[in-house]
This record gives sequence, C-alpha cells and structure tokens, in this order.
Amino acid sequence: MFDNYCEPIKKLKSFHKEDILVEKFELYHQGNMRIYYAPHNEIINKQAKIFIVGITPGWTQTSIAYKTAHNGLLDGMDFHQIKMQCKKNSRFAGSMRKNLIEMLDELQLNKKLHLESCDALFKDKDYLLHTTSIIPYPVFINNKNYTGSSPKIMENEVLYDYVKRYFYEEANVLSDALFIPLGKAVEEILNQMIEEKLLRKEQCLLGFPHPSGANGHRKKQFQANKEELMNLIDCFFSGV
Repeated sequence: MFDNYCEPIKKLKSFHKEDILVEKFELYHQGNMRIYYAPHNEIINKQAKIFIVGITPGWTQTSIAYKTAHNGLLDGMDFHQIKMQCKKNSRFAGSMRKNLIEMLDELQLNKKLHLESCDALFKDKDYLLHTTSIIPYPVFINNKNYTGSSPKIMENEVLYDYVKRYFYEEANVLSDALFIPLGKAVEEILNQMIEEKLLRKEQCLLGFPHPSGANGHRKKQFQANKEELMNLIDCFFSGV
C-alpha cells in the first residue's frame, strides 16, 4: 500500500500522534479501535532463519517508520529500499530491542547462528532475520497501543482477518524458520496455526516473554522457562 500513501507521507512536516493518527492514514475504525497505515511491514525476507513476531506496531515503531519513509522520499530513494529501511529502523525499537537481544543471547541463540551476539541480527547479519507483527499495521485503542487482550484477536472478526490475510502468508513463506512469539496474544495465534497443521510446535519458541519494559513478569517468566526454551533451540538447530 506504500504507493497509495507516499505523497501524504512526503508532505508531513512533523511526526506527532496528531500528524499521523489521522483520517488520511486510517485503514479502519470500529468504536474506540483505530487501525492506521504504517510502511514497515511490507517486505518479507524470504531467506530468514529467525522469525520474530510481535502483536502490532506500537507508536514508537510507527513514528520511526514514518520519519524514515519521509526522509527516503525526500532523498528520492527507491520505494523498495525505503520499505527495507523502515523495517530495519523501526522493528522493536527502543528498550524492547535491548531486552530481546539480552534474552536471546542468554538462550545462546547467537552461538547457534555463529554470532557474537544476536545484536548482529539487527545490523550486518539482518539477512538471517525476519520480523513482523501478526497484525501488520498499528492498532490503537482509545489512542493507546493495542496489547492484544481487549478485544482478543480471535474474537474480533476484523483483527483476525488481518492475521489470516497477512501473517498466515508470511508464515507460509518462512515455514522452515524458528518462530519467536512476543507475548501471549501471538502465542495464541501460533497455537491455533499448530492445531491447523500450518506450523510445527518444534519450530515455535512458545513461552518466550514479551520483551517490553512494561512487562513486569518478564524476568520471572524467562527464568522459569529458560531451560525449556534452550532445549527447543537445541532441538531445532540439531534437526530433531
């Protein structure tokens, strides 16, 4: 959809919520729920070995994606390059990326990939990584980031349609990757896909905590599940 939104993105003068969370970028609204366009989930890295999946882009990711796209358009960059740059700059940006990398390194995923740290997945080794959200476009409830719980995705026809239309396709393209779900809402979707035999349980790092700093149970959950998560990674990379 980037072609449809490139001109209004190019004309933006600032990147606050009142500039972006507006009608011209709105894809859908229902009651207090709004879904907006964002340009960073339109590229699929078909060579990826690691597939990290969030719920939906939050405001931080969304604003970074818009800024990146705006600058790329002003510089006359190719649209494909712009969308790639949007994904690189915005995915799990901020403290969430730092927490994510720390947990993956503690699980020794970096060693399985022959990396000093999983930080490289977001830099020069990003050809090993694909990231997306099960709902590729940002969802806001009362102008706040949607957390996946109210409404529940599978209980909302519109949200579940987004999942099936976009995420199912990406999962099919990367059917041999290691899936790392961030949060319970994503796990519920992966479990549903496992039941539908679209994914194998052995390729899904179920029980991995959401890396958000707002997740107060993150460290406790990680320590409780650490051994099992390491075993899953060992089995995945040994082909068991």
